[in-house]
Amino acid sequence: MKTFFSDYKFRGDFRLRKAFEADMKRAINVSHADVVTIIPVDEQTLQTRGFNQVVGLVGDYPVVALFETQTTNKGKRQSERNRHDRMTAPQPFRLTPPATSLIAGKRVLIIDDVYTTGRTIRHAASLARAAGASWVQGLTLAHG
Repeated sequence: MKTFFSDYKFRGDFRLRKAFEADMKRAINVSHADVVTIIPVDEQTLQTRGFNQVVGLVGDYPVVALFETQTTNKGKRQSERNRHDRMTAPQPFRLTPPATSLIAGKRVLIIDDVYTTGRTIRHAASLARAAGASWVQGLTLAHG
C-alpha cells in the first residue's frame, strides 16, 4: 500500500485509482449513508498533484462537497508530519455554505484515503455533528 500511495498520490499515476474503485463503492453502499462526502485537498495540493486522490478512489460515485479547506498554504504534507503534529493541528476545514441544510438529521459518511491518526476525519466529523448530522462515520482505503 505504501508503494501504491506513493505512485498514486505523489508520482501522479492517476490510472491506479481504478485498482480499488469497485471496493470503495461497495463499502459506501454498505454504509447506507444519506450523504457521502470526501475530505478535500487544499488549492496548493490540487495544483501540485493535479487531482484529489479521494475523488479518484470513489470514481463516479455521487459525493457532496460538505467541507472546504480554510488555508491556502498548509506547510508540511500530512505524510510528512509526526503524530504529535497531526494530533495538535488546528481545524483545517469549514463547512461549505449549503452543508448545514444538506446534513441536518442525516447519516453522513466521510471518505479519505488513509487513516493514520484519525485526526483528519475527526476534524470533519466534528463539523458534521455540529451541523446536525444524526450519524457520522469515516471510511478509508488504508490504515497506516
